[in-house]
Amino acid sequence: MNDLKLVKFLLLLLLLPIGLAMFSGDRFRYPCQDPANWDKEFCQKPLCDVTRTCPEHIFKGQRDPRIGMSKDEQAQTTTNSTTPAFTPLAQTTQGATCGK
Repeated sequence: MNDLKLVKFLLLLLLLPIGLAMFSGDRFRYPCQDPANWDKEFCQKPLCDVTRTCPEHIFKGQRDPRIGMSKDEQAQTTTNSTTPAFTPLAQTTQGATCGK
């Protein structure tokens, strides 16, 4: 009888976090991580600068990958798509203990 209660309790412990993860929806740690909030007042400086939750602070200068590349980044990748010419490395001398 106690074994059946233990099995039910363990199944509940396993299914509860899985169910919460599946049905919790799309959540963000900071409200300014959500692209829908970027134009709102609390994601604009100086309000978000105090708490360091501005999109610039959260993504540390990088764009949100869900949005895709900006037009500037796309232009840079098309202009820089040529492969650079091969340049051999300069020969370096070995240290005192290297090469023995």
